[in-house]
Amino acid sequence: MNKVYASAREACADSPDGATVLAGGFGLCGIPENCIRALRELGTKGLTVVSNNCGVDDFGLGILLRNRQIVKMVSSYVGENKEFERQYLSGELEVELTPQGTLAERLRAGGAGIPAFYTPTGAGTAISDGGLPLRYASDGSVAKHSAKKELREFNGRTYVLEPAITGDFALVKAWKGDRFGNLVYRHTAMNFNPMIATAGKLTIAEVEEIVEVGALDPDHVHTPGIFVHRVIKGEGYEKRIERRTTRKN
Repeated sequence: MNKVYASAREACADSPDGATVLAGGFGLCGIPENCIRALRELGTKGLTVVSNNCGVDDFGLGILLRNRQIVKMVSSYVGENKEFERQYLSGELEVELTPQGTLAERLRAGGAGIPAFYTPTGAGTAISDGGLPLRYASDGSVAKHSAKKELREFNGRTYVLEPAITGDFALVKAWKGDRFGNLVYRHTAMNFNPMIATAGKLTIAEVEEIVEVGALDPDHVHTPGIFVHRVIKGEGYEKRIERRTTRKN
């Protein structure tokens, strides 16, 4: 039952080329920094990555993007990543933009074994009607469009059918964890991490502190260890933010 690995690189070593990777975090908060760096060192390529955004040019998932290890992103936000924008518009990267709440629910549904669900978000727009550019050609034309989605009316309102998301690997960041994989998140890191932890075939959790089994109050455990397969103690967290805004009085 001891799920603790010696390092992020050891925990991620068997991630194959072409895998679908789910990565927790919101912006640069609560991201699995060590596991992302491990994938960069391992050189795993051809990845489809599902995450709220793709970090920034020199940090977070952005370092995998700059190294040409990601071929497709499923996300809700391009963010401050200029390389993301460049690769998308030049036809090097496929991008499936998804409304933020829909993305969270698609992941939650995947972890709960629900294959699809109806939501009013995006109904009657290009999200449901299709035609969004998923990938551009090198000449700037659209090489691949999004498909039309099923619509249905409930109580006089139109809803769009959205498929669940699951992945080969899920990478999450928690505050504390024990060797059984029980996890506690802290503050704003309680974002996409809990649902992503349940939606991977193999979930790797990096934590700031590993505690003894029984040290975590069961009522305070956010992700039960049954969903977690590997645990590593993260080192050297930068905990960046994307942009700091200040205002003079």
